[in-house]
Amino acid sequence: MTIYLLPNLTKYQLITGSAIDTATLLKFLQTTYQEIAPQQQDYRHLQSTVDRYFSSETPLWFVTVANQQRAQKIACLWLGIAIDQATGIRHPNIFLVYVDAAYRRQGIGRALMEYAQIWAKAQGYTQLGLQVFTNNQPAIDLYQQLGYQPRSISMMREI
Repeated sequence: MTIYLLPNLTKYQLITGSAIDTATLLKFLQTTYQEIAPQQQDYRHLQSTVDRYFSSETPLWFVTVANQQRAQKIACLWLGIAIDQATGIRHPNIFLVYVDAAYRRQGIGRALMEYAQIWAKAQGYTQLGLQVFTNNQPAIDLYQQLGYQPRSISMMREI
């Protein structure tokens, strides 16, 4: 386990995740989707998302409270690799940024987003992507503050 410090957040630390952390990753995914789509009752499909996309190629980090005896995971960042359909450029894509509700509005999400950018740049990438649900206004606001701009709109029609 590698430990990183989050800039300006000295009471938290960032640790690398691994395959043994997929249950926690799944829990954070399910919690996110329960908040975004509470009318949905069944989130079992998210297990197949983790099974399909989690690998050594998709880095995972967790935030814990520094100096706690038992390192409780309170937030996470999961990245994958995507291909820009307009240019063909491979780039990291943020699969998940999650912060436990009790720890929100403290800069953790912002710090994770900034860490993703630092990591991507260090790996030689020139862009970083993400997808956000249109009803997740706090996330949209944060992403726009960090310089993210829409490139496309995903559209859906119920039939």
